[in-house]
Amino acid sequence: MKNRYFAVYALLVIAFLVLLVINLLAGSVDISIGKLWQILYTQDRVSVDGKIIWEIRMPRIIASIFLGGALALSGYLLQKFFSNPIAGPFVLGISSGAKLVVAILMVAASRVGFGIHSYMMVLAAFCGSLVATAVVLVAAKRVRNMSILIVCGVMIGYIGSAITELIVTFAADSNIVNLHNWSLGSFSGISWGNVYCFVPIVVLAGGFSFFLAKGIEAYSYGEDYARSLGMRVNGFRLVLIMTSSALSATVTAFAGPISFVGIAVPHVIHLLAKTQKPKVILPATFLGGATFCLLADVLARCLFAPTELSISTVTAVFGAPVVISMLLKRRMTNV
Repeated sequence: MKNRYFAVYALLVIAFLVLLVINLLAGSVDISIGKLWQILYTQDRVSVDGKIIWEIRMPRIIASIFLGGALALSGYLLQKFFSNPIAGPFVLGISSGAKLVVAILMVAASRVGFGIHSYMMVLAAFCGSLVATAVVLVAAKRVRNMSILIVCGVMIGYIGSAITELIVTFAADSNIVNLHNWSLGSFSGISWGNVYCFVPIVVLAGGFSFFLAKGIEAYSYGEDYARSLGMRVNGFRLVLIMTSSALSATVTAFAGPISFVGIAVPHVIHLLAKTQKPKVILPATFLGGATFCLLADVLARCLFAPTELSISTVTAVFGAPVVISMLLKRRMTNV
């Protein structure tokens, strides 16, 4: 098994590094490998190509890595919380709840001429995530069928998205038009100021989720087993959902709602590694989410350049078939 784990990590690292270089080179302005090396080696931030690399592509790549990894981790924690591989922040409407509260904050701030700090957006997204999660949890207590619960989550997501669109449509400030692109999911417009804000949050929340690995493994065997080990199950569940909400809220605050990453990536990692051990799955899930979002971002930028697609458009193309196969597999298993 250790050889298999090594092979999975080696595959992820190679794909990650290749996509990292491609993201630096490809775009509306193609930059050669030699020119890239020169810019990085000399720390050139003055030339046109240097500004493109350091001020546009580098922050965007860092966002793809950290926010993509955070979203995949958030989905994994939600799946453990609900004990179901189909749970995810986008499908359950949690991302839409975060998006709605952030949109309200941005419009309200523009009306009164109040500047918004990045941490305020994260806090607003976190509150929206918690509200949406609370609604999902109430539904989960009444509905035992996970398929129906997912439908409820999708409906919550549609309601949140519809209200957000109304807010964007009737926003008085023309600058709020930028909210439309954000609401579709995008890494464009990420600045170094944003990077300095979300990287510490993701590192802390992600690192804490790795700290929960032992508890996640015990909890995955059932609540009775976890209690027999002295675990306070209700408290652990609360920590699990709060950590997941913090990760997904951070992603939504800076990149908008991004679909299917939280479901597809953990599932693919499980298939490749063929293990349920959190100590193996957690780092691989973060790396897989980062790699997947690097791929999605470069495709979104380059497929129809200069027109840029939303990230969710690309992630849906790759992620939706994975979710469909999971649903069909579960259906066949239950028959």
